[in-house]
Amino acid sequence: MKVGIIGASFAKAAYLPALRHVEGAEVVAIASARLSSAQAAAAAFGVPHAYDDWRHMLNSHHLDLVCIATPTVTHAEMTIAALDAGAHVLCEKPTAMNAAEAKAMLDKAEALGRVHMIDHELRFNPNRRKVKALIDGGAIGTVRHVAVSNIVSAYGDPASRAKGDWWSLASQGGGRLGANGSHQVDLLRWWFGEVAAVDGIVRTMVPDRLDKTTGEPWTADADDFTSFNLEMASGPLVQVVISAVARHSLDNTTQIFGSEGTIMLHNTGEKLLFAKAGESFQEVQVEDPNASLPGLNPGIWNVSVVGVMRELAAAIREKRQPHEGATFWDGWRNQLVLDAVVESSRERRWVALG
Repeated sequence: MKVGIIGASFAKAAYLPALRHVEGAEVVAIASARLSSAQAAAAAFGVPHAYDDWRHMLNSHHLDLVCIATPTVTHAEMTIAALDAGAHVLCEKPTAMNAAEAKAMLDKAEALGRVHMIDHELRFNPNRRKVKALIDGGAIGTVRHVAVSNIVSAYGDPASRAKGDWWSLASQGGGRLGANGSHQVDLLRWWFGEVAAVDGIVRTMVPDRLDKTTGEPWTADADDFTSFNLEMASGPLVQVVISAVARHSLDNTTQIFGSEGTIMLHNTGEKLLFAKAGESFQEVQVEDPNASLPGLNPGIWNVSVVGVMRELAAAIREKRQPHEGATFWDGWRNQLVLDAVVESSRERRWVALG
């Protein structure tokens, strides 16, 4: 399986280390907007070709798989070009700038018979899989409501980011709704099914920024705060709060409340707690066996990519769509929810989803 990668940063952190543990995978080329970044990643992982033009890369090699880890605004164009070039595609989240782009990506992949995945790697994390097993097995009865909180300080200091940081620019598809909200929505859909209605708000709380090195002023216009409520079609009500503008980071927590018990998941230390009604909480977390693989960078995001790559490789080899993980169909359905949050915030109303 000959692999090409577009985007060097997350490639160095996760893709390239993970692909070393995928049988038959050979990374033959990597492209980045900065040639020096592509060359550095290529040198570190023995990739023979580096480019600063992703189209040149696609035209220069016959690639079985293209992995895309670039700003959101580029996802649809790169994905469709890679599909047309004959490759299967793994694309980073959020899927696209909007649901229309996400649907175009899905339609093209399906029309050409290509394997397609969105890198929602936490579906391959053992603790999130255990949460799904507890829910599906009825361990906490009927799920009534869910609370998700992700509070960090990354943007709290106006001088914390470089000028023009794409995650802070709406035109590039930046913002916490896409960066973190897409993961939350994917997990919630995976655990509970489709979303029936959305109510939310997105805001840029700290628009006036200073370059972290030079002190030069600049303006951010992507959301650094979002809060939304989801009414799941299966019944549960969900509250999600995502902030990057606190001055102290808190743990990312997920609390799931059922008629017969409660589940609590804490990202710090990957602590998973479970209790039946009337009983005390017990730790039931599971160690990820992939965490001990040589060469992986620590953290659930980097480690979980191994599962993504292995399932993707198996799907390509067996000429099927993935049995596990998020496909472009999931990416489109997730994007519909994100778009509805933005619409709800703009129009100050609940938005129903079909």
